[in-house]
Amino acid sequence: MTDPSPELSVVVPALNEQDNVGPLVEQIDKALRQRGVELELIVVDDGSNDQTRARLLAMRRMHPWLIVIGRDQPRGQSAAMYAGIQTAHGACVATLDADLQNDPADLYEMLLLIRRNEADVVQGDRSRNRRDHLVRRVSSVVGRLFRRWLVNDPIRDTGCSARVMRRQFAVQLPLQFMGMHRFVPAYCRMLGARVREMPVNHRPRTAGATKYGLGILSRGPRGLIDCLAVRWMTRRYRDPAARNLENSL
Repeated sequence: MTDPSPELSVVVPALNEQDNVGPLVEQIDKALRQRGVELELIVVDDGSNDQTRARLLAMRRMHPWLIVIGRDQPRGQSAAMYAGIQTAHGACVATLDADLQNDPADLYEMLLLIRRNEADVVQGDRSRNRRDHLVRRVSSVVGRLFRRWLVNDPIRDTGCSARVMRRQFAVQLPLQFMGMHRFVPAYCRMLGARVREMPVNHRPRTAGATKYGLGILSRGPRGLIDCLAVRWMTRRYRDPAARNLENSL
């Protein structure tokens, strides 16, 4: 049985990652559990048609802290993250990609920043370790400028899935909407979170193929539309919190 209230829930969407999920579980075990972090790992099988689900369920027998949830057809990375976060019990929630390009060891350093109360959300930044071609680098710079202008988001690498958040912010993220996983830092800041960036490792993919990435031609128009949608939400957001007045009488 998993701890009903672990310190950390790690949420990982997975779509046709049969050759990566085994090493992913072992790396998370070594990077976090073997360093004393009480955790649960929630892998969301986003409608895979390979052996991803079967291999995860087989590992579940050896790793009781692994939780496997899924759906019959792919519904996107944001929605998969939402499903995992709603299942999570941890005081903090981390997200990772399943392709092993994110390094689980970085989550430990992120968690330490939250333990020391230096941040509420720690967002990974892969930019120092990526070797992108010129067109992709230029499109990333343009995207950052639009995000800063439209939604006041100074985060350098919002596309990085490696992050750790306090639970109260994670559960409020509107990840039911496609593409919202790229605006996690901006939305958390709107909710009042202290957001901090941290350089993280970026590793080459060694198995499988990219399923969730956007092409260069579609990245710009879709990113602009998403920015406008987030701008609309942030300008109309009102804090719904209220205090009990029973003792004020």
